Amino acid sequence: MSDSAFRALADPTRRRILEMLGAGDRTAGQIAGEFSMAFASVSHHLRILRDAELVMARREGQNIHYRLNASVFQEVTRYLMKLFGGRK
Repeated sequence: MSDSAFRALADPTRRRILEMLGAGDRTAGQIAGEFSMAFASVSHHLRILRDAELVMARREGQNIHYRLNASVFQEVTRYLMKLFGGRK
């Protein structure tokens, strides 16, 4: 697990994107349509999430489809449980 995952999770826009993808795969356009910022800004957030391996992307024609990378979330969860699991 890299620090980039935690840095990516620190941003509220990226957390909102992850919440959206938690409900199912979406195209970049569908994701961008939920925000009042420029498409380029949303694309920047998606690139950070992709570089942190929190999401995976696949091109289908002119669209890029994004989905959560469950294995990285499991790794983050295991780390947090180890870190905080024994505390009361």
